[in-house]
Amino acid sequence: MKNINETLEKLRVRYQSRALDFDDCDVIPEKQFSLWLEEAISSECDEPNAFTLSTVEGDQPRGRVVLLKGIKDDGFAFYTNYDSDKGSELSKNPKASMTFLWLPLHRQVRIEGVIVKTSAQDSDEYFQKRPRGSQLGAISSPQSLVVKSRQDLEEMFEKATKEFTPDQSLPRPAQWGGYALNPTYFEFWQGRDNRMHDRIAYERTDSGWKIYRLAP
Repeated sequence: MKNINETLEKLRVRYQSRALDFDDCDVIPEKQFSLWLEEAISSECDEPNAFTLSTVEGDQPRGRVVLLKGIKDDGFAFYTNYDSDKGSELSKNPKASMTFLWLPLHRQVRIEGVIVKTSAQDSDEYFQKRPRGSQLGAISSPQSLVVKSRQDLEEMFEKATKEFTPDQSLPRPAQWGGYALNPTYFEFWQGRDNRMHDRIAYERTDSGWKIYRLAP
């Protein structure tokens, strides 16, 4: 344990890629996010649409990595099983946050807001765009429930596969669909040298977005 702790203490990365100031930011945070996301997609970032979704269960914060699948009128969309742990948590407390990390660009974006379900039509349309294997996985997996073994999961998948002919369109399960985070807060973080990072925040107010700088 001592060796790993010594290794962790010595890990250092110099962030010298670029700066971030008010003049670099769009007055609309969604547009600024889209700009950074496009740059992350065109860079060497793995899974640029991956983010940590943070929710709360009682007084216990919980997080997991999911994938952004759209920026819509009602917010930042992702899809999952409504009966999963995160679905249960969001039904009790719809406040959540998304954290994107793009290491090759030395950038992070944190978005806070309120989660709503997307429409059934939206969920149906996206489900039909998924690979067939992913559709079958959504149909067969009792997400977040305890299972005895990997074999049990494979048998569930095989059973779902046999229920439909290869050319048959698969129906979206009622417990699977989309969520969208309607943002109330953004923070754009750009790594800088000497840990003097740039942090530009947007906060929604009754009169629009308030923009300010935070100390690193």
